[in-house]
Formats: sequence, C-alpha cells, structure tokens
Amino acid sequence: MLTALRVWLSRLKPYVRWGVLAAAIAFLGRTVALHWAEVTATRLTPVGLGRLGLGLGVTLMAHSWSGWVWGWLLQALQQPVQGHWSTRVYLQTNLWKYLPGNVWHFYGRLRALRGIGVPPSPAVMGVVLEPILMAVAALILGLVSPTRYWPWQLVLLGLILVGIRPRWLNPLIQRLGRAKTQDDRGTTVLPSVGLQGYPLKPLLGELGFVLLRGLGFGLVVSAVSPLPGHLWPSVVSLFSLAWLAGLVVPGAPGGLGVFEAIAVTLLEGMLSAGVVLSAVALYRLVSTLAEALGAGLAWLVERLR
Repeated sequence: MLTALRVWLSRLKPYVRWGVLAAAIAFLGRTVALHWAEVTATRLTPVGLGRLGLGLGVTLMAHSWSGWVWGWLLQALQQPVQGHWSTRVYLQTNLWKYLPGNVWHFYGRLRALRGIGVPPSPAVMGVVLEPILMAVAALILGLVSPTRYWPWQLVLLGLILVGIRPRWLNPLIQRLGRAKTQDDRGTTVLPSVGLQGYPLKPLLGELGFVLLRGLGFGLVVSAVSPLPGHLWPSVVSLFSLAWLAGLVVPGAPGGLGVFEAIAVTLLEGMLSAGVVLSAVALYRLVSTLAEALGAGLAWLVERLR
C-alpha cells in the first residue's frame, strides 16, 4: 500500500509543479488584464532609471554576500572553505535554478564541494541548510509588517529555530554520512562532523542577504513611482514574504510566477496595482540580470586567477 502511494505521488509531482506555475501565471495574467491601462501609463524618468541601476547594484551585492555567507555556514560545519571560493561557486551556479526541476544549482554546489574533498554529509547539509536559514531570515523580516498569517509565521519560525540546533541537526548529519573510516584497531567509525554551536553567524548573514534583496526591490518600486520613507519597512517586509513563497513553493524555477503573484497580492492594498505590476516585472528583470552579471564576474575572476 505504501509503495503504491509513493509511486502515485512521484507520478503526480510533475503535474503539481506545472499546476502551481500555471495558476500563478493565470492570476498574473488576469491582474495585468484588469490593470493594463495603469501598467502602460508607467514611465521611467531619468531619476527612475538611476534608481533602477542602483537596485541592480544592490541586488548583485546581495547575491555576492549570500555566497560569502554560504562559506560561513560550511565553516560552521567544520569545513575549511574560504569566502572567495564559496562566493565564486555560489555565483556561478545561481542561474542553474531556472532550469526545469529547480534543483540544479544545488547539484552544482554539491559537485563543487566534492571536488575540493568535502565529505558527503557536511556537503549535503551545507547545501540544504542554506535555503532553510534564508527562509528563517525572510520570516523574521516578514514580522515587521504583520499580515493575517502573522501567528502562523511565529509558530513556523519558532519550530525552525529550534530545529536547527546542533542537538537535532548533528545526528542527522551523521546519518547522512556515507564515507566511513577505520581506526588503528580496524573498528569502523563515522567521522566527527557537525555543528559546534548554534549557526547564529550564518543566520545573521542570511538576514543581511534578504534585507539587501528587499532594499533592491524597494529601489525598483521607487523607480516606478515615489516611495514615501514610512512605507519602506513595510515594502521590504512584504517583499520578504513574497520572496519566501517563491523559494519554498515547488514547481516554480527561481520562484518564477509565484513570487510575482504573492507580491501583487500583498502589496496591492498599499500601492496602486499599476505600480506593483510594473515593479515586480522590472524586479524580475533586475534580479535575473544581477545573477547573470554575478555569474559572468565569477567566471572572469576564475579565468584571471
């Protein structure tokens, strides 16, 4: 019975992914159709173009910073990984998330870690923990502007914060390990690998990453229409929740469609529909261009080295 259920779920999974993406695109299409006149009336001034360029720079900085923070996480797992290496690999693999399946960037990072001799268990945990810490950071920033889901956000945040304690994670890391060594008496032992303490430094680093992403989005919004200072915290906070939805919802490579749909839903009551639609479309362009620039710069640095 359980085997049949697993087979059925595995067959259903691709259809769920395409269904999620189709639903997000349908929602966006309907919203654009209803507010088409507002969208086409949007014009970028020279000042707006300058803010758009600044948003691109801040988003590129966010991706580079996230690569450096990934190095902190690997160091917390007792792996001697340097920040410049982790940043380069992170930027080079970032665009792979847009490939069908939304897992190829993880595969690229695992392969790179294996190439420098990182054991399987910390390599897998270093790749898996990174988006979890990102999700925690987004949940924290999302509390700045409470929504009707605020109590559930608190519950989920508390569960994850408890779950990433070494007491719970280290046994899992040990079980993930496949490579075994032998001591002098021939006894098989597992390598002692795991977190030595709570991953607070990487968590704070990911908080900075999501904050930079939010500031980049705020700059794109202000390029479309003036954004009052008192609205910036709310815009960054709600962006964090929309970005989190794109991160965790299956079937959306790079959060494509899901992020835009959730952002429109959360921000439409604060900003006009035309401004929100134009901003999310421009931000997708800015974010993808920043990832492409990051990958190109990482490749160039590698060639020069």
